[in-house]
Amino acid sequence: MDKFIINGGKKLSGEVKISGAKNAILPVMTATLLTSGKSIFYNVPNLNDIKMMAHVLRVLGAQVEYADETLTIDTTHADYYEAPYELVSKMRASIYVLGPLLAKKGKARVSFPGGCAIGTRPVDLHINAMEALGAEINVEHGYINAACSQLKGAKIRFEKVSVGATANTLMAAVLAEKTTNLYNVAKEPEIGNLIDCLNQMGANIKGKNTSHLVVTGVSKLHPIEVEMMPDRIEAGTFLIAGALTGSNITITNCIPEHIQALLDRLIQAGCTLNLTEKTINIEPPARILPVDIVTYPYPDFPTDLQAQFMTLMTLANGESRIEDTIFPDRLMHVSELKRLDADISLEKHIAIVQGVRSLSGAKVMATDLRASAALVLAGLAAEGITTISRIYHIDRGYDRIEAKLQKLGADIKRVKG
Repeated sequence: MDKFIINGGKKLSGEVKISGAKNAILPVMTATLLTSGKSIFYNVPNLNDIKMMAHVLRVLGAQVEYADETLTIDTTHADYYEAPYELVSKMRASIYVLGPLLAKKGKARVSFPGGCAIGTRPVDLHINAMEALGAEINVEHGYINAACSQLKGAKIRFEKVSVGATANTLMAAVLAEKTTNLYNVAKEPEIGNLIDCLNQMGANIKGKNTSHLVVTGVSKLHPIEVEMMPDRIEAGTFLIAGALTGSNITITNCIPEHIQALLDRLIQAGCTLNLTEKTINIEPPARILPVDIVTYPYPDFPTDLQAQFMTLMTLANGESRIEDTIFPDRLMHVSELKRLDADISLEKHIAIVQGVRSLSGAKVMATDLRASAALVLAGLAAEGITTISRIYHIDRGYDRIEAKLQKLGADIKRVKG
């Protein structure tokens, strides 16, 4: 397996362009199953998760091509309805095919999904929503078997806010008869992006950016050509890199309002931010100030930046407390950060971080996607050499992160396994 070797303690400078958003692209890829024809998406990064979703779509009969950040999906002959274990078990987002297959084909057979081991993430909300829309669901031998003659509009209130369940239910409801009302839905920018794409395909969805969506079913959708939104989590990761290494850097191709919760915390930590419509420049403080965070659904602090922000707090001048209410078990990076001489203790699901003057390079192992990013950030700030193994995790969500960091002046290299 590949690994990163980082010679830390280097100042960074310059600009870095943010890639398209993985978590926005994945559901839109499956939404093409609602159409028949060729859709084209621009600003698409070269990520393992996107490659895996492309494989899932090919198994279903679609033609998928990728070149120069352009993704083309032709669903003219996407007639199959089973997403097999061999693919779905490798990526949780594969569950997104359930709603579109039910809506368009009237049946779906989807393996239970896999992905990062950051705690139990049940698909009950997805299944309950499909049943509410009129599907008959039978779960056996690790597969979700779903069928319907025609989905019908319904009133659905989600027990908890879920990005995945919101996206899946939206894609099922757009072709359902009559009107579907969805309550307590996710308001993440990626959901807004999905709504925009579905409406461009011909759907009728109202209530974007609110907790109540109204979907009036239509009889048919058509292919689209669209540019994908930038990745707010990658944007946040690079901003934290600047603050952590005491560096003045600028990120471009970003939407500042998508990461306002992070920007507020960076200001609290002593950073100076200079914003334009699509760029953010960060000036680091002389000493990082401690900031407490608790993760909640958007627009509050995102769970996908929790690990990276914890790394920033390891060098703060004081104590900070970090709690993840979305995935309470998403703390496996703590033990690896401690190998770099971070001072972190756990009280149930809360991390207590005592800032230290410096981190020290060591050999560490990535445990999931965002933990990988946190360890890269720590390695950039640490004195000496940090070796990070199992970096296949980071390739799921960051397009050539080492090349972007090298452009900023980081001493990081990928060593082939």
